[in-house]
Amino acid sequence: MKAVVITNAGGPEVLQLQEVEDPQIKDDEVLIKVEATALNRADTLQRKGSYPPPPGASPYPGLECSGIIEQVGKNVTRWKVGDQASPAILLSLLFFYVCALLAGGGYAEKVAVPAGQVLPVPPGVSLKDAAALPEVACTVWSTVFMMSRLSAGEMFLVHGGSSGIGTFAIQIAKYYGTKVFVTAGGDEKLAFCKDLGADVCINYKTEDFVARVKEETAGKGVDVILDNMGAAYLKRNLDSLNFDGRLFIIGLQGGATAEINLASLLARRITVQGQPTGPPMSGQPNGLVMARRGDKGAGLRNRTPENKAVIVKEVEKNVWPAIIANKVKPIVYKYFPLSEAAEAHRLMESSKHIGKILLVP
Repeated sequence: MKAVVITNAGGPEVLQLQEVEDPQIKDDEVLIKVEATALNRADTLQRKGSYPPPPGASPYPGLECSGIIEQVGKNVTRWKVGDQASPAILLSLLFFYVCALLAGGGYAEKVAVPAGQVLPVPPGVSLKDAAALPEVACTVWSTVFMMSRLSAGEMFLVHGGSSGIGTFAIQIAKYYGTKVFVTAGGDEKLAFCKDLGADVCINYKTEDFVARVKEETAGKGVDVILDNMGAAYLKRNLDSLNFDGRLFIIGLQGGATAEINLASLLARRITVQGQPTGPPMSGQPNGLVMARRGDKGAGLRNRTPENKAVIVKEVEKNVWPAIIANKVKPIVYKYFPLSEAAEAHRLMESSKHIGKILLVP
């Protein structure tokens, strides 16, 4: 098969499409013929040499994909091989048209993945566009809903509203009856967020988001914040939270070290959470790593397959109905052939896109 190989650590030019060995599946895995894979910030970090794949994972980048099941391990019962499926299955269950959360290997024609990390493609979503769903759905559901407990009637702020994470978070938060605030860096991006359902759109380049949040909430603040900036936004995020507010940090693109007044957390019963996405930095606890690396994977890549399977199951139960009802949709900015992975990385690092960027073998 062909796969995108990181020939050495460096810029986008180090990504080369090469002929490699087909992956071999384990008893609890399936082999997927990849229809499409989506870019994530973690892929650019892996390319630079700062985010190696977990032990045993594919060396090729790519944390999600869609495709057709080509082979199943002997312990797999739910999923079926595509070319062995009957027309009745084709018309009803479609258990071999799938998308999946990966620990790596999506930038390839085939990928092996634990069966518990596989999801059926929701009706109404094309097989290609389904590649834009697993990482954002699992990240947002696990952080905002499972851990931060966002619920109907609450107010939610997501930074980077036009990103893949942001565009998904807006939609699913609105589906569950919350008031959504977003920050983004331009009128076009803010207008797009508004069209997706965001109630309050804030240009972080020209407005103070704390002042705007206080104005829109009668001085109370929001209940949950999903943040990818870390240190640069920490104090302002805390100032933007209501009593019993929850801040979830999934990236530190704005730095890793900040000083705060702990009394403010105690006085308003604020919870601050975060998830690591890579090995710990020397002399520092795991919880600081993800922020420094700037990845937005909420620690999904390094979780155990069993833990990922729990999240995937929750996503299918709670998120897939919203997609089937056409209340949440994948937002795809541009498609690139697999051979143009370098150009796709350049686009991602320019931050000019809205939503997801897909690679198609």
